Amino acid sequence: MVELKQGTWVVVTDSEKALFLRNLTDHENPNLEVFDEEAQANPSDREQGANRPGRMHDGGVGQRSALDDTDWHDLQKERFAADLADQLYAEAHKGAFDRLVLVASPSVLGDLRSELHKEVSDKIVAEVPKTLTNHPLRDIEKLVKKELESF
Repeated sequence: MVELKQGTWVVVTDSEKALFLRNLTDHENPNLEVFDEEAQANPSDREQGANRPGRMHDGGVGQRSALDDTDWHDLQKERFAADLADQLYAEAHKGAFDRLVLVASPSVLGDLRSELHKEVSDKIVAEVPKTLTNHPLRDIEKLVKKELESF
C-alpha cells in the first residue's frame, strides 16, 4: 500500500489540463488542495490546419495519391506533456515536493513518462491510470486514496 502522506503532490492531468494538488492531512482522511492549474486551448485538428492535405503524382498516367497532413491536435497534446514535465522538473529542482502521485489516462502517462527528468521520476510514489480532471475534488480524494490502497 502506498500512503498519501501530508505534503504529497498529486498531479491530475489529461492532455489539455493539469491540476496541481497538495495533500494537507494524512492518508486516512486526505484533504487535497488545488494550488495551481494549467490549461491550454487545443482546438480540433480541422480548426488548426491551414491547408488541405497535399497530393502527389504516382508513376502511372493520371494517378495521384493523397499525403497525410500534420495532426496539429495530437502534436499539441504531446507538447503539453513535455511542458508539464519541464514544469515538474523546475519544481522538483527547487525542492517543492518530495513525493508525487501522477493521475492520468494510460496514454498520457506514457507520454509523460518519456518526458520526465530523473529528478522527478525518483519522487513518483504512484501512478493512477485514470482520467479525473473533470471530477469534483471530493471524488478525486476518494478515488486516489482507493487506488493507492490497492498498490
